[in-house]
Amino acid sequence: MSEADEAARPFRILGVQQVAIGGPDKARLRKLWVELFGIEAVGTFRSERENVDEDILRLGQGEHAVEIDLMQPLDPDKKPRVDQPPLNHIGLWVSDLAAAVSWLEAHGVRFAPGGIRKGAAGHDVCFIHPKGNDAFPIGGEGVLIELVQAPPTRSA
Repeated sequence: MSEADEAARPFRILGVQQVAIGGPDKARLRKLWVELFGIEAVGTFRSERENVDEDILRLGQGEHAVEIDLMQPLDPDKKPRVDQPPLNHIGLWVSDLAAAVSWLEAHGVRFAPGGIRKGAAGHDVCFIHPKGNDAFPIGGEGVLIELVQAPPTRSA
């Protein structure tokens, strides 16, 4: 990438928003993350469409807190399988989600189906596909990456 491309990037990655961990039984995940580590559970999310039952934890305080999602599939025989791989995805705060998607697509990044939509925490999100393809050769190299629109109060 040229210096001009980097200078023209219309967005900034502001930090880690979340880490999503899947397992066949989130009670086992809660044992470690909530009971033993003492990380605060702050909510839940269920979606038939996304085949997920998740507990939302918060690590840290204020705008720099990181969400940890403990997920299990509602139906282990259906896709998507939120427990495979166990480190399901990492979420990154982005300053301008729409500009980031447009710019990254123009630079060959493959996005997962679904486009920009509301995520479990209420922020607009979209996902970079774990694998590139012929049309869009750049993917997450095996990692699903969630881009999350940062609220106006979020700064670097």
